[in-house]
Amino acid sequence: MATVYATSVKFASSLKHSVGDYKLTGRTSTLRLVSMNWTKNGFPSLRSSRFRVCCAAKPETVQKVCDIVRKQLALSPESALTPESKFSDLGADSLDTVEIVMGLEEEFGINVEEDSSQNITTVQEAADLIEKLVQKKSEA
Repeated sequence: MATVYATSVKFASSLKHSVGDYKLTGRTSTLRLVSMNWTKNGFPSLRSSRFRVCCAAKPETVQKVCDIVRKQLALSPESALTPESKFSDLGADSLDTVEIVMGLEEEFGINVEEDSSQNITTVQEAADLIEKLVQKKSEA
C-alpha cells in the first residue's frame, strides 16, 4: 500500500485508464492522509501510470496570499488574481517580491529562507510554501 501525505490530493479522471488492469481506490480524510490500494499483486510503475499528486494549500491561505500580493503591488480589487498568477505578470520586480515575502512572514509568523523565497513565482507557490513552513513550525 502507498501512503501520501498532502494538504489535498487530486486524481485526474485519466488515472483509472492509465493504470490498465490495476484497480485503484482512493480515500481522502481531514487527517491529510491518502491511502491507495491496487487489487493486483505488485505496485505498478509510477512512471508508466503517470501517477501525480498535487499538494495545494488551503483556500484561506491562498486568499490571504492574494490579499497581501494585492496590497503590496497596489492592485485594484477588480484586477484578476488567481493561484496561478505570476508575480512578474502582475508587474512585480525583485524588490516587490522581497516585500511580498516579508508581508507573508509577518502575516503567518514564519521565516522564509532566502533560497526558498527566490523560488516563489506564483501565488500558489507562495501559499504552498507557507503551508509547509506553518506545519513545520507547529511540529517543532
